[in-house]
Amino acid sequence: MLGRQEGADALVQRLLDDPQPALRYSGVCTLALAYCGTGSNKAVRKLLHAAVSDVSDDVRRMAVMSLGFILFRKPSAVPRIVELLSESYNPHVRYGAAMCLGLAAAGTGLEEAIDILEPMTKDSQDFVRQGAFLASALIMVQQNEAQNPKAGTIRKTLQKVVGDRHEEAMTKWGASVSLGILDAGGRNCTISLQTQTGNLNMNGIVSALIFTQYWYWFPFTLFLSGAMTPTAIIGVDQDLEIPNFKFYSATRPSVFGYPPEQEVKTSEEPEKVKTAVLSTTAQAKRRKQAKERQARRESMDVDHTPTTPKAVEDDKMDVDEETQKPNKDEKADEATNESKGEGGEKEGTPAPEGASKKKIEKEKVGYELENMSRVLPAQLKYITFPEERYKPVKKPTGGVILLTDTKPSEPKNLLEMRAKKTATAAAPTAGATQQSGSTAGTGVETTTGGALAGAGVLTAVDEDDDGGEEADLPHEFDYQSDNEEDG
Repeated sequence: MLGRQEGADALVQRLLDDPQPALRYSGVCTLALAYCGTGSNKAVRKLLHAAVSDVSDDVRRMAVMSLGFILFRKPSAVPRIVELLSESYNPHVRYGAAMCLGLAAAGTGLEEAIDILEPMTKDSQDFVRQGAFLASALIMVQQNEAQNPKAGTIRKTLQKVVGDRHEEAMTKWGASVSLGILDAGGRNCTISLQTQTGNLNMNGIVSALIFTQYWYWFPFTLFLSGAMTPTAIIGVDQDLEIPNFKFYSATRPSVFGYPPEQEVKTSEEPEKVKTAVLSTTAQAKRRKQAKERQARRESMDVDHTPTTPKAVEDDKMDVDEETQKPNKDEKADEATNESKGEGGEKEGTPAPEGASKKKIEKEKVGYELENMSRVLPAQLKYITFPEERYKPVKKPTGGVILLTDTKPSEPKNLLEMRAKKTATAAAPTAGATQQSGSTAGTGVETTTGGALAGAGVLTAVDEDDDGGEEADLPHEFDYQSDNEEDG
């Protein structure tokens, strides 16, 4: 029923009117696939009616979630529709609203959707927080802080939840999966329900729908990979070969660059645990101190007045004068350094100018990219092809692009796509002795056991070479029964 629209109305209506909740659930899914990406008002009204009137929480949850499949081509309209549903008293409706935002605005970094999801990450229900984290990750795929300032905050929140020992297991699972979604494909993939040219991505739509069913079985989470598409420009010529050329992006490198890598602590020193002090120990210490003070008072009353010895000139400490003098000198040096620093700043030394030049060079607008480079969907409108030889046949839409070679008579400079095979030592054959020895000419010791000798028959000769010699056949087996018959 994918894309059937009005052709599926009769089946959808029968399923929605059925008394069984499972069939009504399937009717909602069928309606979502039939009108996927159309933005049909009729389908939206049916789903909203089921979301607020059905007696089954599962049907209501799926009805709100299905709004994302119908409106994914108009992601900016989704926050206004589900804003009230995100504050519903029913936690299943709140969860459906979160996932609806994630599916509709996947990979767009929509700020309105993030504003709605942010308070939902602190919901009282664990599965609502799980859905809010997953939806936030779907929206923030391939987003850095230059595009969306909340990208770093969301990642830190997810890491904090994963490491929190007091957090619910369901919420921690959602946060850990969300971190994987943010780094999907080495941050070279996005999640999209339509192709680069704007058509429905059937594989992506069905995979996303199955992914939402992880509610019933967690392995369904793996189906989200079917909705991921690589974000790159791969130019090929008329012979489907990949030439080595460059194209131009009229943006700063930091705008669509990779998010900064997370620092991983290599070693953590164990923190010293403070020794617990018992109340009885403290009381004993206080009693001991009181006794010592009392003893000192008694001794002071008994002892005679001590005679103070006269100060001798030789006993004077010479350290004080020596320590005071360098302090004065140091203060003078610091004052001169400060005056020099202030003067240098006023006069304008070349060091800060060089630093400012470096900053300007790092953030200069426009840079070149090699063929088969990472290019985000939002970056395509800034891509141009100043190369004189290779020109795209049509406006670039990402993915594989056919190029026109304006100089076919000149030799091509192609990208090397196949790694060279390295020469490897031949594996031991079946007749090799099962002893440890040294390889001839190398001095490297090799040990062949029974398993290695058996495997050597298969790996002795490269099976990929058509003209190579075949491996030796195994020897015939001798049975004791044959010897008895001969005797």
